[in-house]
Amino acid sequence: MSIDTNSIETVIGSTVYADDGEKIGDVGQVYLDDETGRPEWATVRTGLFGTKESFVPLSGASMSDGGVRVPYGKDTVKDAPRVDADQGHLSPSEEAELYRHYGLEYTERTSNSGLAEGSGNGQRGRQESGEERGVVGHDTSGPTTDDAMTRSEEHLNVGTRREEAGRARLRKHVVTEQQTVSVPVTREEVTLDREPITEGNVGDAMDGPAISEEEHEVVLHQERPVVEKEAVPVERVRLGKERVTEQQQVTEEVRKEQIDTDGVRDVPGDGR
Repeated sequence: MSIDTNSIETVIGSTVYADDGEKIGDVGQVYLDDETGRPEWATVRTGLFGTKESFVPLSGASMSDGGVRVPYGKDTVKDAPRVDADQGHLSPSEEAELYRHYGLEYTERTSNSGLAEGSGNGQRGRQESGEERGVVGHDTSGPTTDDAMTRSEEHLNVGTRREEAGRARLRKHVVTEQQTVSVPVTREEVTLDREPITEGNVGDAMDGPAISEEEHEVVLHQERPVVEKEAVPVERVRLGKERVTEQQQVTEEVRKEQIDTDGVRDVPGDGR
């Protein structure tokens, strides 16, 4: 059974159950919509000894013999934005925050809710009409607030965010190449020297048999290139980075409100 104004007294004090049947708490107060008078919110006493009260929407809730069943989980209700349940009335900003929490669409037509009679302080929660407060005209889209309409527009707030764009690494590997180096080497070669017999060497020439066979040997030497390899540091290489600033164009759509008039002429300098 859906919840309406005739079931308010039954709802107050009843047990609230989550969509999975888990008990959440007991209803403390019921808030009515200022325009329609229908029950819109209920406060549920949660926490130890029911010391906390959380607001839960009554749209989609149903009344049964066991109490009130809401289409939300227990944690969702317990984590609802904290609003003073004894203030007697929800402000548009508070109600908008609650709507966002429960994933419901919020418009000005759904704003302004107050305590129902018998919900704690006897207030009906309805606002005064515009005429009672001396306001010229009245709002047709919701409760009358004042004699002016606020026009808002979106502005771009552009900043920067630091993020990783890439990485650079140093890596070394071994390559083999051919090198040719000239090195001087020395070798011994045999030369043949002939000298005539003179008075100075005739003695050496006549030393030994007059006629004989004889053999003489000379050892020859030469140099060969010897190669040794040595690893020698030749330079040091490191990575560095520098900051470069450039201009980038940012294009984004923004919305703004425009106020149209019907039946009156525009006043110069109205800020549109």
